[in-house]
Amino acid sequence: MFSKFTTILAAASAALVSAGPLPRGDSGSASITPHDQYSSSIGVLGCKINTNRVAYWPGSVDCNNICVKVSHEGRSVYLLKIDSSGGAHDISYDAWNYLGFGESATKDPQQGGGIAMDYEYVHASKCKDILDNGKLPLAAANSMNYVASCLSEPKSWVAQNYVLYNINDPVCKHGVNEKCHLNLAVSNQPECPSGLGSVKDLNLKVENILYGSGKKVAAQ
Repeated sequence: MFSKFTTILAAASAALVSAGPLPRGDSGSASITPHDQYSSSIGVLGCKINTNRVAYWPGSVDCNNICVKVSHEGRSVYLLKIDSSGGAHDISYDAWNYLGFGESATKDPQQGGGIAMDYEYVHASKCKDILDNGKLPLAAANSMNYVASCLSEPKSWVAQNYVLYNINDPVCKHGVNEKCHLNLAVSNQPECPSGLGSVKDLNLKVENILYGSGKKVAAQ
């Protein structure tokens, strides 16, 4: 399923370097737009986090700068930067709605485009309440490139705070809801009690809030 760990490590590390991760403490302003479909390019499991607090921004996801504070008109939220975009500064629809208009998208759904907001990358611990008991939950079968890149930075936040689950996709449709263990001295593949890569159907909930209507629907 996986190539040798050294190959994964080299490729993943090169990808991160070439993308130029932003340094912690980077701040500024941007036109913030709504995003109503959960996804994660590094395999973060939507059933284990608050999917209404995610940033889909330009640049690769690195191993430290995964938490960003976005503020507007006295309101602020902490968001997980766990996916990339082609250029837009998208955030979860509910977060955009709250920052822009002061209410959850389920209560008072709004429509519109970009709103100028301020942002600041902060320590990942600021996002602990929207994580899995303070840890970054990843798909054991599909997140190894990212995990390998972070393990090459052993002092990075993700290297010290990730957890692997035997769940195959970010919207948690297939797999087994169990933790897996990675011991690189033994294997470059995680070990899971039920066997890595189970395709069993799961009943774990991941919901999107539809843009404009505020209705909750199952993520696909």
